[in-house]
Amino acid sequence: MTETQANPGAAPQDDPKQALLEAALPHVPFDGWSEATFRAAIADSGLSQGLARAICPRGAVDLAVAQHKVGDAKMAETLRADPMEGLRFRDKVARAVRLRIEAAGDREVVRRGSTLFALPHHAPEGARLIWGTADAIWNALGDTSDDLNWYSKRASLAGVYGSTLLYWLGDDSVDQRATWEFLDRRIGDVMQIETVKGRMRQNPLMARMMEVPNKLFSGIRRPQKPADMPGRWDTPR
Repeated sequence: MTETQANPGAAPQDDPKQALLEAALPHVPFDGWSEATFRAAIADSGLSQGLARAICPRGAVDLAVAQHKVGDAKMAETLRADPMEGLRFRDKVARAVRLRIEAAGDREVVRRGSTLFALPHHAPEGARLIWGTADAIWNALGDTSDDLNWYSKRASLAGVYGSTLLYWLGDDSVDQRATWEFLDRRIGDVMQIETVKGRMRQNPLMARMMEVPNKLFSGIRRPQKPADMPGRWDTPR
């Protein structure tokens, strides 16, 4: 059976995974990222069972991951087209986070994804996705850090993004105004931490106290390959 024989009226798709994802989205608010949704997506997309299972071995979980990464890509594309000239850096970060949340799509779809990745056996994957979003934002903003700062920036932003996303899911204010105010406060909290760190570096006593830790951390470098990310554990061969 060919890809389109399962549904003769289906249009050919250049990207079968994207076809599956688009077919799944209308079912997610009702059935979540579940096997029922995946089966419905196969039927609606016109793909064969074999091809669909080969593309997404974990079924709807793989589609949920793909949906999250689509949001990252949309955010990065928007930022590339908008240099945000004249904005303070903190405002650039806030705008990037807002763009990413706005690119997330239907809130019920996102809610279902949050539920999925809160499950213990999917939580590591969810953590990697949030970290990947923070990495995508910093990369889009032109971050060039290569040491411990590479990790601390992404850890801080992952916390900001994750908490703001959860706030957005429950926000019923006009134009989600409460969410963007919440985001601004979270960015402000991070900036206060950076201010305190700067003052500590300028304090002679604190500078001497940090000499040993700084030497220990001086050898830390950013990952050298995309798969070498926090949250991933590769078993030595």
